[in-house]
Amino acid sequence: MGNLLIIDDNPSIHATLEIVLEPYFDTIKSLEDPLQIMKTLAVEDFHVVLLDMNFSPGLNTGAEGVRWLKKIKETYPNISVVMMTAYGHVELAVETLKIGASDFILKPWDNRKLLATVQSALQLSESKGEIQQLKTKAKALRKEENTFPEIIGESAVVKNMLSLIAKVGKTDTNILITGENGTGKELVAKALHHYSKRNQEQLVEVDMGAVSETLFESELFGHVKGAFTDAHQDRIGKFELANKGSLFLDEIGNLSFSLQAKLLAALQNRQITKVGGNKVIPIDIRLISATNKNLFKMVEDEEFRQDLLYRLNTIQIEVPALRDRGDDVILLANHFKDLLAQKYDKGTLEFTASAKEKLMSYHWPGNIRELQHTIERAVILVDGNDITPDLIVTSASENSEVKTLNLAQTEEVLIKKALKKHPQNISAAADELGVTRQTLYNKLKKLGS
Repeated sequence: MGNLLIIDDNPSIHATLEIVLEPYFDTIKSLEDPLQIMKTLAVEDFHVVLLDMNFSPGLNTGAEGVRWLKKIKETYPNISVVMMTAYGHVELAVETLKIGASDFILKPWDNRKLLATVQSALQLSESKGEIQQLKTKAKALRKEENTFPEIIGESAVVKNMLSLIAKVGKTDTNILITGENGTGKELVAKALHHYSKRNQEQLVEVDMGAVSETLFESELFGHVKGAFTDAHQDRIGKFELANKGSLFLDEIGNLSFSLQAKLLAALQNRQITKVGGNKVIPIDIRLISATNKNLFKMVEDEEFRQDLLYRLNTIQIEVPALRDRGDDVILLANHFKDLLAQKYDKGTLEFTASAKEKLMSYHWPGNIRELQHTIERAVILVDGNDITPDLIVTSASENSEVKTLNLAQTEEVLIKKALKKHPQNISAAADELGVTRQTLYNKLKKLGS
């Protein structure tokens, strides 16, 4: 249900339209004088406008309707305008679609066609309104929360990465972010959006690993009401929501081969069609993707489309593992400690020298995410002001098979566990460990396996 404004200089037209459309709108208002249009729209909310194309006696060109259409769309772009025209003005009515009209109906009209056209216009208006509300909300949240997060690090690998982010962030090129789980790929995506010319629009994030095969098209492209059993209303897809902004597709390597083809088609054509619909919707997005998998190896194994990889991978940014970042471990540990001490009202906390040594000696297979969880546990459990080594409980120290903090020995244990979990499958074991297949082969050679 919504609000309808009818603009026609014939009172009998008003009466007939009101009778036919009254059950489908909350409010219907009619105007004979087009000079009242902008005043009326300024004080009342309308979703759909039915606009005649001629008003002045003796004029039959349709130019008046075009002029008022332009004024309405300039000031109220989310309102759907349906033009009403006689048969002789069909060509002109078609031209109004290019200006912004959602559709047109012919006089005299067929009631079923009229109803279908107006209901479609209402759905379009509601969809535009929803998109605008979501974008407004996102902008407000960005302003309030300062959603551009600082990427903390002083190591050379991080400084090089930050330099690349600043350089390519200003462009519209597609970016592929790679790195192990927990390294902070999402923060890199947010930084790229922050540096882009699109930073006043939304960064829409999609976890591709969480999108089911059956709902993929609905999630990304949207659907129209009645497209399938649970489609009770129109839904906006992530592509349309991200229009003019950035679209971040996380865990892109988890897409099945068939879904990769659908994604590629949308990216190549720069347009989408909602599930159950037939209207082509152009899209203007900056695409950012991320994965912890080796897509090049997946292409070799025919698990990932090479043409899609080329589309995603104009520029690749590798996020370094925490074990390769040197003293950044302590820098990040202090950062999390201070934030969490404030959160849990623990006052001023410090790591002891031996606690720092333990932090530096661990290889952090879960990277920054694991470090954050480890520090949070220590902050919660600490009684005084000093965080001691016994409070630094890592996944390795919790594992009875790991008897040492020696990096080489701990790595050997983890490799054996991965191979035991994935017997006869080197690729799966490498994915589990967050390294490439070749890297795992090299490590196995060193171990003499």
